[in-house]
Amino acid sequence: MKVQIVFATGNADKVREIREIIRDPEASVYSMKELGISSDPEETGTTFEENARIKARAVADILLEDPARYLQDLSTPIAVLSDDSGLVVDALGGAPGIYSARFLGRDTSYTEKMNYILSELKDKTGDERSARFVCACAAVLLPAPESAASGAAALEPADREGAALEPADREGAAPKAREIVVTETMEGQIADHIAGEHGFGYDPVFYLPEYGKTSAELTDEEKNAISHRGKAFRAMTDRLRELL
Repeated sequence: MKVQIVFATGNADKVREIREIIRDPEASVYSMKELGISSDPEETGTTFEENARIKARAVADILLEDPARYLQDLSTPIAVLSDDSGLVVDALGGAPGIYSARFLGRDTSYTEKMNYILSELKDKTGDERSARFVCACAAVLLPAPESAASGAAALEPADREGAALEPADREGAAPKAREIVVTETMEGQIADHIAGEHGFGYDPVFYLPEYGKTSAELTDEEKNAISHRGKAFRAMTDRLRELL
């Protein structure tokens, strides 16, 4: 899969995860920071999918404007990836949901966020503590800059997992950008206490009954095999291989 993947995130842990998952010698994976791209669009979507698409489009627009400023290779297609993920707790009506990173305020530590959730669920047991991690992964596929007419590519309507892509460009027509969105989940429960030192975010409070431990107590290899993000990135990688 010969492609330049630009991950629209400033989260180093997410960049590390996707590099471990893709592991394709022909795929180059860059973070925004590595390319000198600055992007922090307002997440105005009401779903994980909408917010993932907003972040991917924002970085794609920057690359379309001046690809040579950020990329040395102008002959290889580009896939701008972004994810929006979060914790959905049923007993909290789906909160923190799409506001997971901003839950109780951006400056609130994850330890405080987790302790708040634990206090809210202190009287809940068993299935009453059901929760899931959700990850929506969006990709904007851009043609190789050298092949794009006048360095511009028009964004096609979003292509959701399972939907047909736009027909191939007609002969002589300018290459077009296309979008894909895939969503995956990891089911579990809210633990009765914080445990584990691996992972990040809400991992120490997300309990996996089949493993008898929290997500933060799994090794990176174990977590990537079952996590919402791991599954979403693998599904996205499969879609990219079909198209590139």
